[in-house]
Amino acid sequence: MLVEVSMKDKKKAERRYQEYLKKMNKKQGKELAVKKIKTIERDKRTIKTGRASEQVVKNTGKGTIKTSGKAVKTAEQTAKTSIKTSEQTANASVQAMHYSMKKAEKAVQTARQTARDTTIAVKKTAKAVTHAIKALMEAIKALLSGLTAGGWIAVVILIIVILFGGFLCMTGGDNSSTVSSVSAEVEAYEPLIRQYANQYGIGEYVELIKAIMMQESGGRGLDPMQCSEGSFNTKYPRQPNGITDPEYSISCGVQEIKSCLERAGVKNSLDMENIKLALQSYNYGNGYLEWAKARGGYTLANAAEFSDMMAQRMGWSSYGDKQYVPHVLQYYAFGRIPTGIGNQAIVQVAASQEGKGGTTYWSWYGFGSRVEWCACFVSWCADQSGYIQSGAIPKFSLCSDGVKWFESKGRFRDASYTPAVGDIIFFDWGNNGTIDHVGIIESVSGGTVNTIEGNSGDKVARRSYSIGSSNIYGYGVPAY
Repeated sequence: MLVEVSMKDKKKAERRYQEYLKKMNKKQGKELAVKKIKTIERDKRTIKTGRASEQVVKNTGKGTIKTSGKAVKTAEQTAKTSIKTSEQTANASVQAMHYSMKKAEKAVQTARQTARDTTIAVKKTAKAVTHAIKALMEAIKALLSGLTAGGWIAVVILIIVILFGGFLCMTGGDNSSTVSSVSAEVEAYEPLIRQYANQYGIGEYVELIKAIMMQESGGRGLDPMQCSEGSFNTKYPRQPNGITDPEYSISCGVQEIKSCLERAGVKNSLDMENIKLALQSYNYGNGYLEWAKARGGYTLANAAEFSDMMAQRMGWSSYGDKQYVPHVLQYYAFGRIPTGIGNQAIVQVAASQEGKGGTTYWSWYGFGSRVEWCACFVSWCADQSGYIQSGAIPKFSLCSDGVKWFESKGRFRDASYTPAVGDIIFFDWGNNGTIDHVGIIESVSGGTVNTIEGNSGDKVARRSYSIGSSNIYGYGVPAY
């Protein structure tokens, strides 16, 4: 009777193994199935041993039967333990597999994101380089024109400017002043722009025309040059967006630009001083150009002044775009070239502002009401000279920020330094380590440094100090 009960138990154990095998086959696949088959074979051998014990029981009597029964129970217990251990091992394997899969999934996601980021960066770099190369090609054309128009001295100067401009195009300045790319819509119009630019004799200005279109419309709409109200539109109503033919818009726009360039006295595609005057005239109309000429040419300040004057005269809330020139030049490679020569440019700009109040400078910076504006004045003069764009001088409204910037570039000198024309001078009135004021060095004579400062008596004024004065905190030395 004891033998019959043990055999049933052995069969149950075997069925359990079979069921477990099926489950493991589904979860773990062939590999785990092989492992479990080996386990089952071992259990089968145990069962066979039990059967052998059964035969011994039949031959040897009750005493042996009891011993065999115990052996069978031991085998059964061993089988159950084996099953439990196998299940635990399998569960651990599954958990490890899931963990590995999650890590792999995260790795794939990271790789995909990196690939996407890399692709975007490569595309942006490629666009910038392409734009720079195109601009350099236009500059080469200007160089060739200089051979016949300006003599060899002009050509040498032009070569220097081209090389400098090319460097800025390819690398950008310390203030991330790289040229922004025009849109795909503008690029699509390049063949038409080139066609009409060549037709009207300004082929070297294709890149400049594209920059204008980018600012005017981004290449979108039926009047991409926004010249419906210009004097060359004789076909459509002279009202905003009156032109409904993009090609006609380009034809009119190119003629308008040519007229502005000629009246401004622009010599070539690198003549930034006069190009700025032509650009603002394109935006404001003919009235601005002659008005600005009488005041020494274009400046950001007189562009704002003219706009305010015309808005008041017309009874409008605003007139044109006061920031039109910098808005266009962000898309023009050679818009980053300083308009003056070396350190004299910023001095000339600063000197032209003597006696003026601070509204122009703090409002240009973006403040809606009066602030202490000495740093705004220095920044404004730097912008007018092209030095913010080239990365020689930062745009800053706090004197301490200006010091930090020059320090970060390794171009700050303490009060023991003998300054030069065009250096930026910082003051500490209380001798307590606080930077209180900033100006531009106009000249150095003997032991005296002469400056032009904004917000000195609430106006732009000339001042003089002894070199080594305790009020001088130090100097920013721009890389002109």
